Amino acid sequence: MKISNISITGFKAIQDMNFEPGNVNVLIGANGAGKSTVLEAIGLLSLAMTDRVDNIGLARKGIRLSTPSLYKSSFKNCTTKKTIDLSVNWSDVNQYRYDVHLFTPKESDSWKYQSEILYENDIRLWGRSGRSGDAYDNKVGMLMLQPDEKLEALRPTIEAFRDYAIYQPVTPVLRGTIPDSTQKLPLGINGGRLAEAIEDLLYENDDGDPMFGSMLVDDLLELIDWANNFSISMPKKSNINASVSTSRRVIEFCDKFMKSSDRFTAYDASEGSLFVLFLLCLAMHPKAPNIFAIDNFDQAMNPRLAKVVTKSFCDLILAQDKTAFLTTHNPLVLDGLNLENERIRLFTVERNRRHGYVQLSRIQVTKELLQAQMPLSRLWVNGLLGGVPNLL
Repeated sequence: MKISNISITGFKAIQDMNFEPGNVNVLIGANGAGKSTVLEAIGLLSLAMTDRVDNIGLARKGIRLSTPSLYKSSFKNCTTKKTIDLSVNWSDVNQYRYDVHLFTPKESDSWKYQSEILYENDIRLWGRSGRSGDAYDNKVGMLMLQPDEKLEALRPTIEAFRDYAIYQPVTPVLRGTIPDSTQKLPLGINGGRLAEAIEDLLYENDDGDPMFGSMLVDDLLELIDWANNFSISMPKKSNINASVSTSRRVIEFCDKFMKSSDRFTAYDASEGSLFVLFLLCLAMHPKAPNIFAIDNFDQAMNPRLAKVVTKSFCDLILAQDKTAFLTTHNPLVLDGLNLENERIRLFTVERNRRHGYVQLSRIQVTKELLQAQMPLSRLWVNGLLGGVPNLL
């Protein structure tokens, strides 16, 4: 399945946005430009498409809960629409488009559907509307529930949208010392169950080489250069202080400069190494979502490490034909992107200087960029790509 277009109208600071994503989509921009809002709009779309929209569902997607009035665009010089309108185009065997128009909640936390329509090759396949007069629950998305033979064969494909979430790793959760706010399988949106997810991916190949998913463990350890090896075990007095609350399974490391008998857990490890493991697990785990987002992709990683991890992450996403939306403030992340590959795309997110609404623009490799003879990181820092704050 390939997502070919996403359209967002009237959501938060997004007045009207339309863009064509690839498999890896990196969003850059100043603080407050609206990067996270784009991720949240995609989350709202996936929720409306596959479930009901309410506070529980929004939180499960990693979407910030707002008051009803703040979900809708409300700019001084622009007309406020009655509904938030979302649309996604994708291709499988055929071309499909799903449109939904939502009313924000009033008396309860449940959003109402004005209409939702599914098109196949530009021909209406299914739909419902409040104008039709048919009796239905307008607080529940019906695309996955409506008894309709025309939809049965398509629903397994639509399921890919159901698992979309905005992942925001939190160091204490990755360490296993506090619970995840939204637990999911195989990984919670804040990094819960990291040890269990890693354990799922550890095995030996036919040649007896230790593997981590599709990677050799030796290749992974090049990214965690201080570690000699790692494993998953039960917490015990020898590897973690008895006063530290922890999860039932823990990551256990051996530092290459320490005695092999002196092993320690994620509680004592560098947070950068835990972020590397989290990102690679999310990219490789067979039960991880096929469509997902990561807010602040570069968090806790040294810039040069972020560059190398970005390249590995992109390779894994492309190999498994997943779709990822990432935000970053680290220029070196851009140097890990191969923008000559159409499946990897870079977007700048900026606020319109006159009206304030969010604008998204794709950065492509052009003759002018090549002539600059500078890495993408330098081009961004020098303001040649956009997506930088207007500071004196």
